[in-house]
Amino acid sequence: MTERMNKIANVTLAFWIIKICATTVGETGGDLLSMTLNVGYAVSSLILISFFIVTLVAQMKIDRFHPYLYWSVILSTSTAGTTMSDFLDRTAGLGYVEGASLLCTLLVAVLLVWRFTLGSIAVDHISQPKAEMFYWTAILVSNTLGTALGDFLADSSGLGYGMSNLLITSCIAAIALAYFFTKIPRTALFWAAFVLTRPFGATMGDLLTKTPHQGGLGFGTLGSSIVLLAVMAGLIVYDKKRQPKTG
Repeated sequence: MTERMNKIANVTLAFWIIKICATTVGETGGDLLSMTLNVGYAVSSLILISFFIVTLVAQMKIDRFHPYLYWSVILSTSTAGTTMSDFLDRTAGLGYVEGASLLCTLLVAVLLVWRFTLGSIAVDHISQPKAEMFYWTAILVSNTLGTALGDFLADSSGLGYGMSNLLITSCIAAIALAYFFTKIPRTALFWAAFVLTRPFGATMGDLLTKTPHQGGLGFGTLGSSIVLLAVMAGLIVYDKKRQPKTG
């Protein structure tokens, strides 16, 4: 019965692949609304944040893990996180450095309050509403921080698009090695990877949507979003089928 009550996904290789797809869709989907469909930044922000609220409320109401709903919330935090990051960095005028620093501090604060309130910030099993609320708050802040960090590296650090992509990929690889060969707490590695897969996904989004002349594959925002959603759905089905039956 305890396992049935777990409301979050198991952290496996499939989890990280689906997460990268979700963050990439967050980038391409946001661009599809605001630019390709010409909805505009303000209306797009309202739509994306509303999507996040609806999916989060639905997720909080269920009493067990539902893969499609769970990944819908992850996807919505990616899109809402992009909007929130852009608001802090551009509309509020904080800039990329100050915005990323603020969000990093906020993430650490959320994790510390979570730890001191409930005694654990483990991400392998969550069933109680208070723990789940901390979990989703940390997820949202992580995706927002990842957006700000990616913008800082690509636009303000002087590294440029290519070197930023290489740096982020190298950091993710280092985290993977640390997981297998060090005793660094797994929870710390999880949140570090969760943050970094957001700018990695954004980079992948640019690669898919930009024209070949710009160094991309030329799928466009609509085509890329459709392909990524199809890949996500396929991976979720595959991962669900390979999970052991309970009860």
